[in-house]
Amino acid sequence: MTETSDDVLALRAARLYYDESKTQDEIGDLLGITRWKAGRLLALARDSGIVSISIVDSTSEADVHAVDGILATERSRAHGVTDSTSLRAFVHGLPAVDAIGLEERAARLATRSIKNDSKRAALDTIIRLIDLTTLEGADTEGKVRSLVQKALLPDPADPTAPRVAAVCVYPDMVRHAIAALGTRVGDGVTGIAVASVATAFPSGRSTLEVKIADTRYAVAQGATEIDMVIDRGAFLSGDLDTVFNEIVAIRRACERADGTRAHLKVIFETGELRTYDNIKRASWLAILAGADFIKTSTGKVQPAATLPVTVLMLEVVRDWFVLTGERIGVKPAGGIRQSKDAIRYLVAVAEVAGEEWIHPHLFRFGASSLLNDVLLQRQKMTTGHYSGPDYVTVD
Repeated sequence: MTETSDDVLALRAARLYYDESKTQDEIGDLLGITRWKAGRLLALARDSGIVSISIVDSTSEADVHAVDGILATERSRAHGVTDSTSLRAFVHGLPAVDAIGLEERAARLATRSIKNDSKRAALDTIIRLIDLTTLEGADTEGKVRSLVQKALLPDPADPTAPRVAAVCVYPDMVRHAIAALGTRVGDGVTGIAVASVATAFPSGRSTLEVKIADTRYAVAQGATEIDMVIDRGAFLSGDLDTVFNEIVAIRRACERADGTRAHLKVIFETGELRTYDNIKRASWLAILAGADFIKTSTGKVQPAATLPVTVLMLEVVRDWFVLTGERIGVKPAGGIRQSKDAIRYLVAVAEVAGEEWIHPHLFRFGASSLLNDVLLQRQKMTTGHYSGPDYVTVD
């Protein structure tokens, strides 16, 4: 007879305790173990993060339970972050950001120029890295379909213009984007990804139950990427556990029945985090909790993306790669409207993180108007003169 492992028993015990409200004695009777061992298994579930499966795999809002401490992840455990105390020690133990040095480095990078014969390649690269976005209360099926057409064929007069990486819409618009793309839905390289903002975007002011439901709905509709917002109020008040656990729960909610999952971008709203130290702490916390991308802003709050903030986040993902060999993506969003600014960001990516990051899997621009300026610049290089804005489609 094969003996059941403690990990399997811990999962069963956690589900009985959290999902079915069984007592420790009842768990012992149901699993055929002592009350003492039932207690030990529940402790194992909490300490190892197994409890997170019980929380986020539930199908009913009533099954989502509050958790004391953090839901440790494989990443966090590998770095000794297994509970509230170690999370706080890790985040607040990070070296302080040299604000003057950071801003001076960003300013130097902004002065770099590229040769004219490289500019066309840079412009095409920018297009390939864009998440073409519409996130307005007046969004309609027709507007989303038009956005998809522009994503597929940015410049109807020049079929050599590449496709964008993704379209980004609200959860209720995902199905329209999926329908318009058809077989051209992809991962941002082989096809166009469909990103959806979730978790009560842009404020993040809702319950965890609603945020999980929001995410699950978008994934069920076909979203291949989820852009979630952190609870800035919790972060600024020092409640790191809530921020960490919500990221863990939303990553779980990105999972599909076939074992795949939507990629998770975690938005900080850096304009509200106020300091570089806070942005650095939020970046490391999000990565430990499971982020695939860290993203500056929603585009609804000013200041949104800035070059110094993006340089800082690139430094974090570079340091994470040096530490672990794993690459995390970065997405500046909001306020990047001109090609010359986007080129400065490309320079920063290459100089700070490395040219390997200049790829849709690792770097994106969250933008709605940037694409038009890039197309006008491409047309200028082809025709020798600037076209008016009516030579490109309205977003």
